[in-house]
Amino acid sequence: METLLAFLFVLSVLVFVHEYGHYWVAIKNGVRVEAFSIGFGPELFGWKDKKGTRWKVSLIPLGGYVKMFGDMNPASAGQRDDLNAEEEKYAFHHKSVAARAAIVFAGPFANFIFAIVVFTFLFAAVGQQRALPVVGDVLDDSPAATAGLLRDDQITAIDGESVQWFSELSEIVRAHPAETLSVTVLRDGQQIDLSVTPEAITADENGQTQTFGRLGITAGAFDTSRDGVIDAVSRAFETFYSLTTQTFAALGEMISGDRDSSELGGPIRIAQMSGQVAEGGLGPLLFFMGYLSISLGLINLMPVPVLDGGHLVFYAIEAIRGKPLGAKAQEYGFRIGAGLVFSLIIFATWNDLTQLGVFSFLKGLAG
Repeated sequence: METLLAFLFVLSVLVFVHEYGHYWVAIKNGVRVEAFSIGFGPELFGWKDKKGTRWKVSLIPLGGYVKMFGDMNPASAGQRDDLNAEEEKYAFHHKSVAARAAIVFAGPFANFIFAIVVFTFLFAAVGQQRALPVVGDVLDDSPAATAGLLRDDQITAIDGESVQWFSELSEIVRAHPAETLSVTVLRDGQQIDLSVTPEAITADENGQTQTFGRLGITAGAFDTSRDGVIDAVSRAFETFYSLTTQTFAALGEMISGDRDSSELGGPIRIAQMSGQVAEGGLGPLLFFMGYLSISLGLINLMPVPVLDGGHLVFYAIEAIRGKPLGAKAQEYGFRIGAGLVFSLIIFATWNDLTQLGVFSFLKGLAG
């Protein structure tokens, strides 16, 4: 139940942010919004505001939509042709190409802004837990055990280079496989110098064979640090950029075959991860929401009809041609786009069920 509630909370917030981006820019451009829905299907409950917009929560909580005046459907895949001159002033399809493009782009953009705001709050107010260079567990027969490192030893320097965080320690060790390093340790208030030779480990990372060093220890102490507002904003933008480039790189590797497509997850895996990160507290949950918000924005910008990116492609063509594509061409485009999106959802859900072992379980029952 906790997993389900966490999933509904995370998804509802991200969908609301995305759709509110469309809604806000539409209102600013004089478009009348008929409905703002969290979820699809039959309405569970809702209300109508003074501007005539029906705000509602619907039965199927796997998305949402903003239906604008003049649209044939919530996907803006067609337009009504029975509007009079007065009504056309408030209809989405009768606005300029620039206005329509801005309204469509506002959804993904809102997701990006939300992620940056969440990361800023996370770094400035919640803080980030970082591991200190203090020894926790020491693996048996590891280089650390051979060198004489003990639990609660604080490593202050390696080869004369001071270390403040466990991550710095890890980077130095990884860069020096099978090389003897001089380690300065603070133990019971006394400074001790030890020599340690990291074990050389060879493994495949991102499709490449790499060799790195390993000591065989875990972090034994942690510290929660908070950034100032300016530093937090800067780190938020850096995190946004890093996650965006990582997402594109992962997609590229899946397309090229360098990464297993089974890593692509759907609603079930998102629900499972929502429950797991919620158990870790506010910090992990916020970071997960920020990451998902970026993913939602990027996915919607894919140049596939039905998605926001597909609409933007149509508007770019319209701007170049001076007139929109024919109704038949748009209809076929939306049909193809819907088929692609539906196929992707089925594939991702199949991956989720396979990872959960559902098919193996059913096979065992049949056998």
